[in-house]
Amino acid sequence: MQAVDAVIRQRLHSDVLLVRQIAEYIIAGGGKRLRPALLLLTAGALGYRGVHHHELAAVVEFIHTATLLHDDVVDESALRRGRETANAHFGNAASVLVGDFLYSRAFQMMVGVGQMRVMQVLADATNIIAEGEVMQLMNCHNADLSVEDYLQVVRYKTAKLFEASARLGAILGGAGAALEENLAAYGMHLGTAFQIADDVLDYSGREEELGKSLGDDLAEGKPTLPLIHVMQNGNPEQAAVVRSALEHGGREAFPEVIRAVRETGALDAALEVARGEAARANDALATLPHSQYREALLQLATFAVARRY
Repeated sequence: MQAVDAVIRQRLHSDVLLVRQIAEYIIAGGGKRLRPALLLLTAGALGYRGVHHHELAAVVEFIHTATLLHDDVVDESALRRGRETANAHFGNAASVLVGDFLYSRAFQMMVGVGQMRVMQVLADATNIIAEGEVMQLMNCHNADLSVEDYLQVVRYKTAKLFEASARLGAILGGAGAALEENLAAYGMHLGTAFQIADDVLDYSGREEELGKSLGDDLAEGKPTLPLIHVMQNGNPEQAAVVRSALEHGGREAFPEVIRAVRETGALDAALEVARGEAARANDALATLPHSQYREALLQLATFAVARRY
C-alpha cells in the first residue's frame, strides 16, 4: 500500500495552494484504504505483473475521497477519522471544489492507463454512486423506508465502488467473463456487509475508535437497518420513538433510540444480515485459485463485519 500512497501524493500535486493544503490535510487523515486493497488483491490473485495496478488503486481512492468530501458537506459533518472534516476546517465551498478536483484528477489518471474497459467501469460506477447519494438524500427522514430500498441505497452509494475495485483487479489480471463477474459479486457483497456494519457502529461503537460522533445517522434522519428493524419488530412505543426521531432529526432522542435498538435486538439482527452478505462474498471466491491473495480476500470479508472502527 506504500506504493499506492506514493502515487496518491504525486498525483495530488496542484499549482493552487488551497488545493494542495486540503489534499495534504486529507492524506494526513489516513483511512482504511480498503478499496485500493481490494483492487490490488484481486489483481494479485490472478497473477498480474503489470504497471497499472497502483495507478488505478489511487484512482479508486480519489473517487472515494471525493465522495467523502461531498458527503460531509451535504451531511454538515464536523468530525471524520478523529478530527475536523475538511469542510469544518476549510469551509463548504472549498471542500466541494476540491472534491471536484479529485474526481477530475481521477479521470485524467484513468485516461492515462489507456484501457477503454477500465474507463467504462469507473465511469459507470461514479455515475451510480452519485445516484445513490441522491437516493439517500431523498430518503432522509423517511420512517417508512423498506429493507429492500435501504439495501438499494447501500449497493449504489457504497458497494458499487467495492464492486468496481474488484472488477478492475479482474480486468487487469485477465480474468475470463465468469470469474470477472464472480469477483465483482464479491466486491458488491463485501461493500454491502461493510456499510451495514458501519450503520450498526453508529449505535454501538466508541467515538474514540470510530473517529466520528455517535448518532450522526440519527441526527441526519437516516433510516438505517437497525432503525428499520425497530420499526418493523418493536412494540408500538419503541417504533414511535424511532419514527419521531427519524422524522424530526437531531440527537435529543438518541438515548431513547439506543434503548429501543438494544431491547429489540436490532444490532444483532443487522449484523446477521451483514454476516450473510460477507458469506455470499466469500462464496463468490470459490473459483479463484488458492493463494495468499485469496486468503486475504476471505479475511477481508470477516473484518468488514467484525471491525470496531
